[in-house]
Amino acid sequence: MRSAALFCLAGLFEIGGGYLVWLWLRQQRSWLVGACGMAVLVLYGIVPTFQPVEHPFGRVYAAYGAVFILLSVLWGWWIDGQRPDLRDVVGTTVCLAGALIMMWPRTGP
Repeated sequence: MRSAALFCLAGLFEIGGGYLVWLWLRQQRSWLVGACGMAVLVLYGIVPTFQPVEHPFGRVYAAYGAVFILLSVLWGWWIDGQRPDLRDVVGTTVCLAGALIMMWPRTGP
């Protein structure tokens, strides 16, 4: 449960920070919007380090990618009004299944 919450928090920081930088550069918003985006992206880099020690870096970031995909699809739907289609839903489901397999507790060597 803690891992899932950390994945979600990191995802929100990455997508939110990237979105603020996007607004700054692509929609000519204030440099303060870009600076806030960069600060949020720094937080994104910190949050995954709080994952439990038994999960190595590569596995955490690979599994996080699936959570990022889910959150990106939801962000696009809620913020940009881009309703996910069947391929979005199926692709996201496949990615999440892969992440669950990767993060499933291991026994033995």
